[in-house]
Amino acid sequence: MKAARLNAIHSPLQLEDVPLPPMDPPHRVRVKLQAAALNHRDVWIQKGQYAAIVTPVTLGSDGCGVREDNGEPVIINPGSHWGPDERVQSLAYTILGMPDDGTLAECVSVPADRLHPKPPHLSAEEAAALPLAGLTAWRALCVRGAARPGDRVFVNGIGGGVAWFCMQFALALGCQVYVSSSSEEKLAEARAAGAHGAVNYRQPGIFKELAAHNELFDVIVDSAGGEPFAQLLFIAAPGARIVTYGGTLGKITQLSPQIIFWKQLSILGSTMGSDADFAAMLDFVNRHQIRPRIARIFPLEEAQAAMDFLAYGAQIGKVVVRIA
Repeated sequence: MKAARLNAIHSPLQLEDVPLPPMDPPHRVRVKLQAAALNHRDVWIQKGQYAAIVTPVTLGSDGCGVREDNGEPVIINPGSHWGPDERVQSLAYTILGMPDDGTLAECVSVPADRLHPKPPHLSAEEAAALPLAGLTAWRALCVRGAARPGDRVFVNGIGGGVAWFCMQFALALGCQVYVSSSSEEKLAEARAAGAHGAVNYRQPGIFKELAAHNELFDVIVDSAGGEPFAQLLFIAAPGARIVTYGGTLGKITQLSPQIIFWKQLSILGSTMGSDADFAAMLDFVNRHQIRPRIARIFPLEEAQAAMDFLAYGAQIGKVVVRIA
């Protein structure tokens, strides 16, 4: 079969012929993949900016395809071994696509309990875009952030897959949603998709300006961290939950403990999600007929071009690789 392989960090993906992955029915089954989706995790691994990197490896955590044993259309829960504690993943927790070979291939082997029926309203490409980003967004917004209907939600840095899902889930939940970006195009697209407000975070003093107009939020979701994170405290309503699931800009500095304790804020970390989170996310997507936003679709032969497109960061939504 064909697979896009990473043979060493800082090297491009190579389309290679590799053996079919092993299976052990009924415990471990093969999935003939129709589509996969990229995540920034893949980019970080290729750049050597991820823990315990193992190469050579087939990247890709997200996939949609057909079970080889029974022909059922399925999507893959990319996380394994969460463990018994819903509050936090176990030390054995792994994500498909490193160290285990992932979905940038014609076929993948996974434990049978990682498979779920494909949402019938989604195409293979849309379904492939859902698992990792949808799960991360669900846990950040609905589990850690405990968003409820009527809450005011602020999604900082709209455009990427997780942030876009956060906006979609919050809107479907009945929240009032504001977003931010440095791209006017992304802000316009978010407004068109239903965002109640959209601001450019590069505008000087924008968060203090929002606070001055009493634009405060019950849930704030951020993936960047870094020095700008401290500005989010200004727009946090009393008792707000601020959730972070990424650290693109590095360490958080200049954080005011006075604002945190006076407003009684909660700052919460979130990573991926449990099996229960994944099932709840899928149920929500099916009930509300949510469709992932796809920025662009590449063929498997152009997997490296897809990685470059994602790394550039101009996309709105998910980058998908068509395999069938």
